[in-house]
Amino acid sequence: MSRRKWIAAALAAALGLAGCANNAGQGSGTSSSGGTGTPVSIMVGGLNKQIYLPFMLAQRLGFYQQQGLNVTLQDEGAGVDATTNMIAGKVDGVGGFYDHTIAMQGLGQSLESVVSMLTTPAEVELCRNEVKDQIHSPADWADRNLGVTDLGSSTDFLTQYLAQKNGVDPAKIHRVGVQSGNTLIGALQHGNVDCAMTTEPTVSTLLATGSAYILLDMRTAAATVQQLGGEYPATSLYMTTSYVDSHPDVVQKLVNAYVETLKWIQTHNGTEVADQMPADYYAGSGKDAYAKAFDNEKGIYNPTGIMPPNGPPTNLAVLQAFNPDVKGKTIDLSKTYTDKFVLAAK
Repeated sequence: MSRRKWIAAALAAALGLAGCANNAGQGSGTSSSGGTGTPVSIMVGGLNKQIYLPFMLAQRLGFYQQQGLNVTLQDEGAGVDATTNMIAGKVDGVGGFYDHTIAMQGLGQSLESVVSMLTTPAEVELCRNEVKDQIHSPADWADRNLGVTDLGSSTDFLTQYLAQKNGVDPAKIHRVGVQSGNTLIGALQHGNVDCAMTTEPTVSTLLATGSAYILLDMRTAAATVQQLGGEYPATSLYMTTSYVDSHPDVVQKLVNAYVETLKWIQTHNGTEVADQMPADYYAGSGKDAYAKAFDNEKGIYNPTGIMPPNGPPTNLAVLQAFNPDVKGKTIDLSKTYTDKFVLAAK
């Protein structure tokens, strides 16, 4: 099934479920901030990934409760599946990559980011050691099995773009949904995929085993510009425009909590961050490796929460290069994000 047909089918299924959905949601794991505050449910495309650190960290630091919110965080392996659940009305918001708001506008859905948390994708393309003499860059990807979190995910977007940029027709690569964490690690180690796009702490876990090597790295601003042509804002809290318009007080409280979390990140190191997180977040690589990984990529976090002004055009250019849902369509970027809640928090 083509990506266009796949995401259209997922969207249709989501809309079909909307009438009977509720805010309970069904993630692979949940965590509640507790208390008697206003209930809010957020589904995150991989809670234990460091790229999504602010969501759990805000809970562990008590910032949700300080805002009078009872936030339930639900874990989902891929941002596109979290988006589908939100459109179905199962959750109120998604912790995922900003580019989904652009892709979904191309499908007639109005979503918007209300706070920007990452200024780079922080994604790393790892390949299994057995293909080290065969795959030196994305130019060698033709007919290869490439791991992405899921079809229609941001890693899928980026993988297709990098293939095309390096002269490989995206139709000539085989994208395989391998989720993240242990399932991705297993897919690489068992040869089910030749390369896969992932983030910390999975990167450190795989490198520590000596079973994979880095093909390309987008954990710095300079490397992101080299690979994608400009800033590429990634992690954000995005919601349907209808929810934002009808619950501005709840959105403001959420953004207040995340702006405070982003400020906290800037003044603390990896050890202090690891001390706050659940032990299973660093079970694979160990607490010290988790802390070191954070310190090495601390620059990925947006210190203000404001959308980088030059970022959205890069996201759009990437999607327009290959994505039939976006290519040739008029996309109004001003409707895909808002800074008003962040500015009010400041």
